[in-house]
Amino acid sequence: MSERSLPPGLAGVLGCGPARRRYAPVARAAVLALFALGAAQAGAEPNFPVTPQQKATAQKVAEAGVPLSELSPNAPDSYTVKRGDTLWDIATLFLKSPWRWPELWGMNLQQIRNPHLIFPGQVLFLDKRNGRAVLRVGQPLGASGDVKLTPRVREGSLYDAIAAVPMHLLESFFNEAVILEDSQQLLTAPRVVATQEGRVMLSRGETAYVRGELGNVRDWRLFREPRPLRDPATKEVLGYEAQYVGTLSLQREGAEGTGADGKPLIIPSTFTVNSIRQEASVGDRLAPVPVREFDSLVPHPPAQPISGAIASIYGDALAAGQHQIVALNRGTRDGLARGNVLALWRDGRVVRDMTQPDRPQMKLPDERQGLLFVFRVFDRMSYALIMNTQDAVKVGDRFTQP
Repeated sequence: MSERSLPPGLAGVLGCGPARRRYAPVARAAVLALFALGAAQAGAEPNFPVTPQQKATAQKVAEAGVPLSELSPNAPDSYTVKRGDTLWDIATLFLKSPWRWPELWGMNLQQIRNPHLIFPGQVLFLDKRNGRAVLRVGQPLGASGDVKLTPRVREGSLYDAIAAVPMHLLESFFNEAVILEDSQQLLTAPRVVATQEGRVMLSRGETAYVRGELGNVRDWRLFREPRPLRDPATKEVLGYEAQYVGTLSLQREGAEGTGADGKPLIIPSTFTVNSIRQEASVGDRLAPVPVREFDSLVPHPPAQPISGAIASIYGDALAAGQHQIVALNRGTRDGLARGNVLALWRDGRVVRDMTQPDRPQMKLPDERQGLLFVFRVFDRMSYALIMNTQDAVKVGDRFTQP
């Protein structure tokens, strides 16, 4: 399968209706018909996964909406979806816990045609009644309190639907972030054996010569010697993080020839360097560009209780902030999955009790400080995006289920 951009999964069409007012049955049916028409004009709906747990949550919430106490203190009465928004952003506006997207979806379950489609330009309204809240899609009330229904066909395609999380922040890491189980795993991979005009380092647009089995793959990533990643508590090596160098593409396949002396001659494959994170050199190893997997990148809690710690900050930084990448000391064997949301805890400092004569040591309590979003999972480790944090995130900080 060739690499291409896939539409990100997201939760979505939430129904229709203005805030704090019911549509008449005819009007409600008319609005539903308009949304169905817009979907038909856009094309066939993509098949995004919805887990049984998410469906069950939505069905439960759909019975009566959510309690007002679950709404964000500053939840707006209405909001117009803008290009560049994410489901996480919108859930943050209306709910205290943005990862609880099934509840946002389930607020209007009976009117959902496709639970993964919210488009720029749609207006979301909070309908508050009897201590409960329902989120609907509709149009603002007029000065007289009436709603004017106008047939409209949505322009664009289903690929214009907003993403669940800020995918542009993760785009490069689907290529870059790689954990190997064995430090020797790259030794059998194709390798750069020479450079353009014998240069020591290669930059973007220059030529690299490669030997090794290429198969039918044309687009490759380039890596350097991997470094061990250790559990911050046990110091056990959990995997090896390959140093990402850049990308390159095959121009001409190598062959076997004969030299002027009649002896066999090796002709390496010719590659062009497309992008560079650090300068490439002889000895760097190649790995195929992976197929993008956006299908399950929808925020949801882990299926079971879990706890662990930050094993490293991506890029060798000493600390990380919002929208940076961290490696976790838990993976698939521990129950983590792509799309899991985790609570981030600041590791309490060890200090001395200055009020006592002997000044004994004490550890301050851990404090919850943010949320993580898991986007790549390996056997014993995972990569996560820091969605928000109150303080700098450091190696050793804990995470748990949200």
